[in-house]
Amino acid sequence: MTQLRGKARRYLRSLGNQLRPTVFLGKEGISAALLRSIDEAHAHRELIKIKIERGCPLDRKKAGDHLAAATESHLVQVLGNTVLLYRPDPDDPKIALPS
Repeated sequence: MTQLRGKARRYLRSLGNQLRPTVFLGKEGISAALLRSIDEAHAHRELIKIKIERGCPLDRKKAGDHLAAATESHLVQVLGNTVLLYRPDPDDPKIALPS
């Protein structure tokens, strides 16, 4: 998977400002059920926001890296207790990234 460039990352962060979290990472940590719910969210959207709850035993940056690797997504941003992940739709990408 190719890395996102600066312009593309900034553009995705601007789109992510409007999003509400669709997946919540809690005290169970990263589980198979959580990864399934992220895949379901990516089936409907290319850009998703994940909220890390207070009871989560993982560090937020490590959790973001692990979630991106496990779901084959790009880690766009870790800000506060939210993680922004981007995975383009292989058939019909809806978000056109700037070059």
